[in-house]
Amino acid sequence: MAPEEKVLLEVEGKVATITLNRPERANAMNGDIWLGLEEAAKKIRYNPEVKAAVMKGAGNSFCSGLDLKAVVSEGISLRDHTLRGGYETLAFLSSIFTRYEKLPVPVIAAIHGGCIGVGMELALACDIRIASENSVFSIPEVVHNLVPDCGGTQRLPRIVGPGMAKELVFTGRRISAEEAMRTGLVNHLYAEDDLMEEAYRMVSEIAEMPEAAVQASKRALNIAMSSSMEDGLQYETSEAEKVLGDRARHIFHNE
Repeated sequence: MAPEEKVLLEVEGKVATITLNRPERANAMNGDIWLGLEEAAKKIRYNPEVKAAVMKGAGNSFCSGLDLKAVVSEGISLRDHTLRGGYETLAFLSSIFTRYEKLPVPVIAAIHGGCIGVGMELALACDIRIASENSVFSIPEVVHNLVPDCGGTQRLPRIVGPGMAKELVFTGRRISAEEAMRTGLVNHLYAEDDLMEEAYRMVSEIAEMPEAAVQASKRALNIAMSSSMEDGLQYETSEAEKVLGDRARHIFHNE
C-alpha cells in the first residue's frame, strides 16, 4: 500500500485527524507509516483552515513500535528517498516526528492499547497526550541493543523528569496507564469508549481559541523545553508583542 493509505488524514472544519492505519500489525512502524506521517504533517502545515489536530491509531493499539519482523526480513523501505547512510537515515526518521512538534497548531495524541518504542516517541512529539485506561507504555530499545533514536532520550526526560526517563529507558519495562498518568507522561485517562469523544472535545475547544495566541504560545512553550530561562523569557516577550501588535499602543501608554 502507498504511504497515504498507511496514514490517513481527514480534515473536518478546523480539526485534522491523523490515523496510523496498519491495524493488522498493531500500527507497527514501517517505512510507509513514516512517509505517510511526513506527508500528513506537510498538508497540515500548509492548510490554514486547520487550527488543531488529533493523532490516533486504527484497531487495537496506538502504535506497537518498530516492525522488527519487517526490518529483519526487508529493512525499512523509504521508497524514493535516497540517504547517505545510517546517521542520515536515523536523522531523517527522527525529523518526521519533529515535524509534529513544530507544527503551528497543537496536536493531541489519543492513545489506546500499546504505545511502545517509536510509537511512544511519536506520542512524545505531540503537544498533549491523553490515554485510555487500558493503554500500556514502554520504550524498550535498550532491550534490543538499540538506543531510542527518534527523540526518546531528549523528550522523555523533559516530560517525566530525568530519573524516571532513565528508569524507563534503561529497563525497557512496561508501565500502565495509571503510572503514565502519575509520572506526567499523559494528561488524562478515560474509559476506552470515551477516549475519542474526549479527544475531540479538547481539540475543538483549542480550535476555537484565538489562532495567533495559540500558535505563538506553542512556539514559546517549545522554546522553554530547550533554552535558558532568560532566553525563553525574551522569546516569550517577542511572541507576545507580535500578537498584541497595534493593540499594544492602546494598552501601554509609554508617551
